Amino acid sequence: MPDNKSRPPQEHPWENGWAPDTCRAPGTRRLWLAGALAVATVVACVATISLTDNRPDARSDARDGVTTSDKETSSGLISFASPSVSGTPSASATKGSASPSASASPSSSPSANGASSPRHSAAPSTSAPAAGGGSEPKPVTVRRSVQSVNHPERYWRSGGGRVRIEAAGGAEFREDATFTVVNGLAGGSCHSFRASDGTYLRHRDFVLRSERDDGSALFRQDATFCARDSSYGAVMLESVNYPGYFLRHQDFQVKLERYQYGGQYAADSAFRLVEGLA
Repeated sequence: MPDNKSRPPQEHPWENGWAPDTCRAPGTRRLWLAGALAVATVVACVATISLTDNRPDARSDARDGVTTSDKETSSGLISFASPSVSGTPSASATKGSASPSASASPSSSPSANGASSPRHSAAPSTSAPAAGGGSEPKPVTVRRSVQSVNHPERYWRSGGGRVRIEAAGGAEFREDATFTVVNGLAGGSCHSFRASDGTYLRHRDFVLRSERDDGSALFRQDATFCARDSSYGAVMLESVNYPGYFLRHQDFQVKLERYQYGGQYAADSAFRLVEGLA
């Protein structure tokens, strides 16, 4: 009969000759599981970061050189107004000047007889670029004669204090019919006409006259005219302080009159600024 060796009671292990197994500390399995979970978490984080770094750069495309900012701009999401480039001051910016407003000028709709009201026209240039490529404009002398459209053999001539249209003549006539076109005395993009004797053409009592500059604001305005397009392919000259009033010849005398929708007025008020006769 085999010996029945019973296990000593565990209440007093050392007293009974039995000792617990000390090769493994209690809770080792849980520690291993916690460590494995921590390692798995770290690996997952590293993998996520690696995938994020390997994604194509959304802010730059090396193949076509277009950045995100460029794409947004080209699609209309970002837009900037282009700077306006303008080197000519308006007449309203000059003290003592009275530039006609657009609403005060005659309408541009055609009349019943086919004549249309004038529009802004490019006036002869009176400035040139400075030497050496500088941005400051340098005044130059522009000498012009004013030819009538419906009387092409006649030109403005200053004589006796008034201006008339007369047929071309000798050297004295050519001198009297040649004017220096300068920037408007009243400022703005309009112009003034200086005669050979140093006087300026100005309207007074609605008649075009040749007078000395007295330095007054009224004189500067009376002597400033703005070029407008004419239906005859020429220009009309509008008074800067009487918007809607244009120079026209009548009985061969040049005067200032309100715009009229008529063929005769359109022809009489159309002039060509040609090369100076003198």
